[in-house]
Amino acid sequence: MPFMPPTDSMFLLAESREHPMHVGGLQLFSPPPDAGPEFVRDMLDAFTAHETSPLFRQRPAEPVASRGSTWWKVDPTLDLDYHVRHSAVPHPGRIRELLQLTSRWHGSLLDRHRPLWEAHVVEGLADGRIAVYTKIHHSMLDGVSGLRLMQRSLSPDPDARDCVPPWALRSRDADRAPSRGIDPIGLLRAGAGAVSEIAGLLPASLRIAGQIVRDGDVTLPIAPKTMLNGSVGGARRFAAQSWEIERIQQVAKSSATTLNDVVLAMVSGALRTYLLEQHALPDEPMTAMVPVSLALRAGSAEDAEPGNATGAIVVNLATDHEHGATRLEEIAYSSRQAKKIMGDLTPTQILAFSALQVLPLALTPVPGFVRYTRPPFNVIISNVPGPTEQLYFNGARLDGMYPASIVLDGQALNITLTSRDRHLDFGLVGCRKSVPHLQRLLTHLESSLAELEESWG
Repeated sequence: MPFMPPTDSMFLLAESREHPMHVGGLQLFSPPPDAGPEFVRDMLDAFTAHETSPLFRQRPAEPVASRGSTWWKVDPTLDLDYHVRHSAVPHPGRIRELLQLTSRWHGSLLDRHRPLWEAHVVEGLADGRIAVYTKIHHSMLDGVSGLRLMQRSLSPDPDARDCVPPWALRSRDADRAPSRGIDPIGLLRAGAGAVSEIAGLLPASLRIAGQIVRDGDVTLPIAPKTMLNGSVGGARRFAAQSWEIERIQQVAKSSATTLNDVVLAMVSGALRTYLLEQHALPDEPMTAMVPVSLALRAGSAEDAEPGNATGAIVVNLATDHEHGATRLEEIAYSSRQAKKIMGDLTPTQILAFSALQVLPLALTPVPGFVRYTRPPFNVIISNVPGPTEQLYFNGARLDGMYPASIVLDGQALNITLTSRDRHLDFGLVGCRKSVPHLQRLLTHLESSLAELEESWG
């Protein structure tokens, strides 16, 4: 029975009805020109026609409330008809109805007595497109790994008809089946490496502290409290939209900043306008936690094992400034300072440094903690690199790939985006009670980008 690493089991331990701990995504596909009325049925058949990989057959061991947080069990009789579901949007079949369905699915818990994933194939959209919503528990993999698996299931060839779903067993997966026990030699080697890394934490910490004192303008993990930083309920709202990468790149080039800086400035302007509408904008600048994938940082995106390997930086969003150009300059400087701190750290030291910055999130279950303390940051904004070319699934063109992530007590809004061909696809997830009219943020994101284009055109 495979052992569950603590970095994975913490997502099961933290889960409750108010705090679903799965990540997901909504994909939109246009059927090929020669598609007939049975195309959706054919897609469903393709989704269930292959043997399932070991990752997608593992579930928490019984009893799921205790031992299931430390050990995996491989399910020998996976019921694919349960995990792969056929749905349809109600009339009139707009994207609005699709997002309402996605919101409902994303707010429901996965069954711990089964492997922790689901896929919904959705038809009935008025424009003839097909949607696929998938979700998988964060204890199994993170968003970057999930995106990587999705890309592996697609093809750049519109004529290819041999695509298989992300959960299908591939030839190289056969050698990656979960082990049946603990490898003591492997543990000793890992332990020896960890001792060396831990020994380097003290000088690294002193160096970081010295830089913070010397520069005096590093964004620290303490932010003003806003309406986005209270307790959350279990219901979710999901909103999604795409933007052309070329528009964002042009602003970045004109302002001598990066694409990520411009994205953060888009979000900053959108949050400022949204909170002004709610009469809830704080006087102090809001901040964002920006995850950094260590697999991508190390250049191992293709070969890295699925799992959880993410660091974090905290960036000043400069929401106290009225003009978009000023906000972008402040954001770019804050981001450079944060990355400068992490520049000389090893991946293990980055994880330790990141853990200290997000440590207050671990204390949110303590009664009164969220209500009476300031948050370490106001919002989580993740930018996940995706495919750089047009992709297809058995001839169906991928038109959108919108991430759906996790919200927490004290972090009622999550914004995750991924690149796709010539677009950036934004997925916004919010607590329904804490973030009213979430979809308005999409309009404000466009207005914020237009303001930056006007300033740096």
